[in-house]
Amino acid sequence: MKIGVLTSSRADFGIYLPLLKKIFEDIFFQTEIIAFGTHLSDLHGKTINEIISNNFPVKHQIVTTPSNDTPLNIATSIGKTIKAFAKFWSKEKFDLVFALGDRYEMFAAVTAGSPYNVKFAHLHAGETTLGAIDNSYRHSISLMSEYLFVSTEEYKKRAIKINQNPEKVFNVGALSIDNLKNVELYSIDEFKKQFNIDLNQPTILTTFHPETVALEKNESYISELLVTINELIEKYQIVITMPNSDTMGLMIREKIERFALNKKHVILVESFGMKGYLSCMKYCSFLLGNTSSGFVEAAFFPKYVINIGDRQKGRILTPNIYSLHVSKEIILKTVNDIEQLPSQQNVNIYGDGNAADKIIHILKKL
Repeated sequence: MKIGVLTSSRADFGIYLPLLKKIFEDIFFQTEIIAFGTHLSDLHGKTINEIISNNFPVKHQIVTTPSNDTPLNIATSIGKTIKAFAKFWSKEKFDLVFALGDRYEMFAAVTAGSPYNVKFAHLHAGETTLGAIDNSYRHSISLMSEYLFVSTEEYKKRAIKINQNPEKVFNVGALSIDNLKNVELYSIDEFKKQFNIDLNQPTILTTFHPETVALEKNESYISELLVTINELIEKYQIVITMPNSDTMGLMIREKIERFALNKKHVILVESFGMKGYLSCMKYCSFLLGNTSSGFVEAAFFPKYVINIGDRQKGRILTPNIYSLHVSKEIILKTVNDIEQLPSQQNVNIYGDGNAADKIIHILKKL
């Protein structure tokens, strides 16, 4: 079976990793990686190098990164990506192509394949994020896909409403849980040697992406978050992973970079890689921001999460998550509340860590 794997960012590659390892090892599959999007962007860390460093061949590289992050640039990039993949799908044939998540560039690549009747399998279907335009892209990808793989029963019900074909919707759990169960994370000492960050210090892991539905709120939101962090650095080391290439992502990036100047307790990281990021999460005090990893991966450890704004609105809230307005007073009060709480008990609802095996079993029966 010839398999294509669409990967456009550090985030989806990290999730794919356990599946990639197994399908590349299995002679039943002939697997080819199709890298595009921010993987090929110097600004976003040229994360195609992470794929290569994990010993995966990248047969296809398609340059589609937008030159800027205005709505015009993003819309133009969608058109550019569709055009590039229209040519790609006309030449390259697969039995099945994996698409993951909800990014606009993933939507564009899949859209280009639909006139060619490319068979797509959509991972992380059925989820909802009402504060991001990605929500529309995710459901559109599902509508154009032959098979939908979901991470919970609740998401399975929603995915079935989308494709109206329950026999082609599979709850396999989240591949991220495979990563957490099977990857040996760094120790605190190893992490310090690798990244020069001492996680013996109380640490907040922060990621803030733009809200792409309510664009007008982003500037006030990042300003309020940075004012809040400015108080938290009296007690905590703040590790900030940088935002993605969404509309207004550059504005947020620039504000963070200016804020971090000459602040030794604020550390900016373009990309840890999957192992580094999960290791940082393991040892941090809690998460603050609006990243989807605060829902799936944080539930595994589990870690308390202060989720702010509406970007992730609609996702399942497990008991470790506090979902708040972007307000310094509310965030600081919640930090104080978390500091008084015992460690969370198991709140994982995203599977048993065998998602990759389940996906492969299903593929071999198709």
